[in-house]
Amino acid sequence: MADFDADRFDADDRLEERLAGLDDEVVTQRSDTLRRGLDEYELEDEDLAVLEAAGEDPDQITYYPALPVVAIVGRPNVGKSALVNRILGRREAVVEDTPGVTRDRVSYRAEWNGRPFTLVDTGGWEPDARGIDASVAAQAEVAIDLSDAVLFVVDANVGATSTDEHVVRLLRKVNKPVYLVANKVDDLRQEPNATALWSLGLGEPVPVSALHGRGVADLLDSVLAKLPAVSAVAKDEVGGPRRVAIVGRPNVGKSSLLNKAAGEERVVVNDLAGTTRDPVDEQIELGGRVWRFVDTAGIRRRVHLQQGADFYASLRTSTAVEKAEVAVVLLDVTQSISDQDLRIIDLVLESGRALVLGFNKWDQLDDERRRYLEREIERDLAHVAWAPRVNISARTGRHLEKLVPALERALDSWDTRIPTGKFNAFLAELTAEHPHPVRGGKQPRILFGTQASTRPPTFVLFTTGFLDPGYRRFIQRRLREIYGFEGTPIVLNMRVREKRKR
Repeated sequence: MADFDADRFDADDRLEERLAGLDDEVVTQRSDTLRRGLDEYELEDEDLAVLEAAGEDPDQITYYPALPVVAIVGRPNVGKSALVNRILGRREAVVEDTPGVTRDRVSYRAEWNGRPFTLVDTGGWEPDARGIDASVAAQAEVAIDLSDAVLFVVDANVGATSTDEHVVRLLRKVNKPVYLVANKVDDLRQEPNATALWSLGLGEPVPVSALHGRGVADLLDSVLAKLPAVSAVAKDEVGGPRRVAIVGRPNVGKSSLLNKAAGEERVVVNDLAGTTRDPVDEQIELGGRVWRFVDTAGIRRRVHLQQGADFYASLRTSTAVEKAEVAVVLLDVTQSISDQDLRIIDLVLESGRALVLGFNKWDQLDDERRRYLEREIERDLAHVAWAPRVNISARTGRHLEKLVPALERALDSWDTRIPTGKFNAFLAELTAEHPHPVRGGKQPRILFGTQASTRPPTFVLFTTGFLDPGYRRFIQRRLREIYGFEGTPIVLNMRVREKRKR
């Protein structure tokens, strides 16, 4: 069965008018009635938490606390991925006898005794690695930087190697809990092998068998006892200058933009792609207010095959986006929009950050290239047509003043909250005009909706059945047409619930 085709329905210009004509008291009463109707359905504890947070105050911004982060590091083939799978209770990480199977830094949501946390699996750490191994090493260093606790995994049956000792020197500089995990201790006969690891000087080794689960529960009890309730490294900063990440492929003009915004030469600018390695934080006054700009290293294609320094730069770029509130994706208008550009935009969307598109080198654009560019934008950037566009020249500073209003619009949208009553009135009017198609003799209904959080605006729909992806896109499109949301992704989550059995 084909999806609901959102594009078949033209915007109903009267929807906004009808919503504006509704009495606030009536809207709230209707919403309360719909909420009480949910009591007839099987609801989970998470549902009730979302519903409790549902409010009528548009200024009520909800921040989900950042979960504490536990990083698992160690040299190749010591059983890190097996330990990840054991902690998660399911097979997620790739496990092979070949060293170095895990190359990317991968995050998972884990839980132990009712406490959720983020678990980060890393590639094997080699101190003198070249090429791909250097990339893996840099990645593990980033994971340590961005964690609240570290599980350092060693193969107890092999014993401490020179690589392990190198890792220990790195970990001794870390001001956070570090647990020495002696893996592959499958039974009592191998316990002495774990004891020998005292020599590493990281305290008492914790003997475990990731393969069989032996000792893992005790390890998690110890870790959770010292883990903060809210991450110290991933927590949301509230207040202070708004944080802007400047991202784009190499040599697109990110450093030039930062220098022009700052009014001085603060970042090395070179025609050689990849001059910038680490993000550089700068507080800059622009448009009458202070911003914190982050100039990031250019993202290169095929990240997993890069040399260590470039891989490290890409990781730092991803981290900068995660720590920012809004990202300016710079595009070079003198060149065609590439797959690389689209991947960078997708990175921002996946991170849930506000988005502004900066079309750089506009002063070098001729009429012929302009015609091609408009076609490329229409074809390749249709999925982010809601993002503010700014045509600038980072080199000359042309139209740089237009960047501030674009950033402000994107951030205002990112912070926007729709009161629960108004959101349900919107859903009721919309579904009355365009009901969901019947599927298999059944028509899914939206029972109730609420905005669970902002940054980005995240909505939860309680439904009687699965909504077509096309119908969800239709709801998102109409939300933008009525409420704006210029410059921010919109997250629409569904919770399909059945009636309680009598």
